[in-house]
Amino acid sequence: PVDSQITFLYTNDLARTAHFYQNVLGLKLKLDQGTCRIYQISKDGYLGFCQKTGTALPASDPAEVIVTLVVPNLDEWHQHLQEQNLQVEKPPALNAEYDIYHCLIRDPNGYVLEIQQFLHPF
Repeated sequence: PVDSQITFLYTNDLARTAHFYQNVLGLKLKLDQGTCRIYQISKDGYLGFCQKTGTALPASDPAEVIVTLVVPNLDEWHQHLQEQNLQVEKPPALNAEYDIYHCLIRDPNGYVLEIQQFLHPF
């Protein structure tokens, strides 16, 4: 069995990224390894960011990466994002094809964050 899951992404500005994920989104910092920080996004799911210096970031276009956070109430999250003065790239909308309600924002690194509510959870 798999105990947990971590997705690692690169950043050129770990302090700015840490501020966004800890203070703006309110994620719990689970482990600070100096040049990498791991945030808990669910019971067994984690998102890690590692400082990358001296090269272009990321190796691929950040628009090719989508990090999805599944939440029980998208409207509450949307209100929180507005209170944090975040620009919402795509406001909450129903996606009938996938039976979800979601919105899109970008983190300080240009990665797309989809905040999503399943209308009929699996």
